[in-house]
Amino acid sequence: MKAYIIEKYDKKLDLKLADLQEPEVGENDVLVAVHAAGINLLDSKIKSGEFKLILPYKLPIILGHDVAGVITRVGKNVKQFKVGDEIYARVADFRIGTFAEYIAINESDIALKPKNLSMEEAASIPLVALTAWQALVEKANLKKGQKVFIQAGSGGVGTIAIQLAKHLGATVATTASEKSFAMLKQLGADVLIDYKKEDFEAKLKDYDVVLNSQDTQTLEKSLRVLKHGGKAISISGPPTPDFAKSIGASWIIRTVLSLISFGIRRKAKKLGIDYSFLFMRADGKQLSEITSLIETGKIAPVVDKVFLFEQTNEALTFVESGRAKGKVVIKVK
Repeated sequence: MKAYIIEKYDKKLDLKLADLQEPEVGENDVLVAVHAAGINLLDSKIKSGEFKLILPYKLPIILGHDVAGVITRVGKNVKQFKVGDEIYARVADFRIGTFAEYIAINESDIALKPKNLSMEEAASIPLVALTAWQALVEKANLKKGQKVFIQAGSGGVGTIAIQLAKHLGATVATTASEKSFAMLKQLGADVLIDYKKEDFEAKLKDYDVVLNSQDTQTLEKSLRVLKHGGKAISISGPPTPDFAKSIGASWIIRTVLSLISFGIRRKAKKLGIDYSFLFMRADGKQLSEITSLIETGKIAPVVDKVFLFEQTNEALTFVESGRAKGKVVIKVK
């Protein structure tokens, strides 16, 4: 099969197109013929080596976390799925590799593809939707009537998080450029802040939750728009000792992350804010709940561009440019 791999960590090197054997299918796995794969900034960060402390992959690896496709084979213990099922998934860490013609995935990480979506639309959903779900439902326990500030509303996570927060009954503030305002209003954003001209700290006050996806400076400012007892959830870092413990990191990594996050944790504690870092995980059951929201029209994908498989490097470059509105997808089959 054809697949895009990295042989060493390097921000500037292109992914290499390689001919590889089809993956082995374990007892609890399904083999999926990849029809489409979503591209995420996480792919770029892994390629550059930014996450090698947290995710120590053995190179070479195939990149790609999001997939939509058709099951072509099932392991002997697989109960929930059969050959021919159309599925989608955010595959588990250390089992990534959706920039390929086939991938083996544990059945616990997949869900049936929403009936009302194309393969390309479905491939845009899993990582960003699971990130939004795990931040707003699992960590924040967001309730009707609460206020949430979702940064970078026109990005992949932002477009889904806004819709999920509105479904949960929250008031949503977000940052974006003015040209994205019409789209974000349509998605449900209540308060729109032009990050090029306005300071969100001057406009927002007493918020219950912040979903941070920007730099540490923006995170520090975000703490000040929260009420006492509010929750700051960051998907861009800095990672915390609690996170290091949850992934079974060595004491050296735990110590490093403790030092890296010490400043922000101290500032949050002083303000009475609960700070946590979220590194989302694969979860087929949660994805099935998201499928229900998609099929009932509560959440809709936002896809900026679809590239052909042979344009994978071009697609990754476009994502890295920061110009994408919503998600970028590659059409494999």
